[in-house]
Amino acid sequence: MPQRKLVRHVHEPGHLHELTFSCYRRLPLLTNDAWRTRLARCLDEANREAKISLVGFVFMPEHLHLLVHPTDPDTAIGRYLARIKQPFSREIKEILIRSGSDLLGRLTVLERPGKTCFRFWQEGSGYDRNLFGSPAIRASLAYIHENPVKRGLCPKAEDWPWSSARHYLSDPPSIPHPDLPTVHGMPLDAVT
Repeated sequence: MPQRKLVRHVHEPGHLHELTFSCYRRLPLLTNDAWRTRLARCLDEANREAKISLVGFVFMPEHLHLLVHPTDPDTAIGRYLARIKQPFSREIKEILIRSGSDLLGRLTVLERPGKTCFRFWQEGSGYDRNLFGSPAIRASLAYIHENPVKRGLCPKAEDWPWSSARHYLSDPPSIPHPDLPTVHGMPLDAVT
């Protein structure tokens, strides 16, 4: 059995986290607006529970990127990710069971002899990078927002409905960070 790579989550108060995680086998499972709406609700609930401010995001067909700012010094990023992934995965599994979808079989994997598991998300915690300076934060937001454009899903970042890019044009999210002058020309200097 191959050894699973472990991601070490380091939380330093004041740092932002760029998080990326993928659908099982990078299948394009996030193409349904109803499912993306459910994912957004799970994300909102996890943000409330974990006391995390969402600074930027994009939902792509087979993965998502989040830029988050923990407001609690005791935030556990691994638990935060589980608060997003587990409820969403349970909801989708129930939908697939009720509809009798063939996708249920493709996402049910043998963990060990006699034990199967429904897997919407790729195993592991994904990618986690701490950010603490304005150049890195601006670069992360630009990367996140430009993802759909680079993939040819839309002509401009703000055209993608499953992204925070358009919010930066009219009502940018704010975070308390001394190194953040502006993003897209908008100040980021107070908690919203």
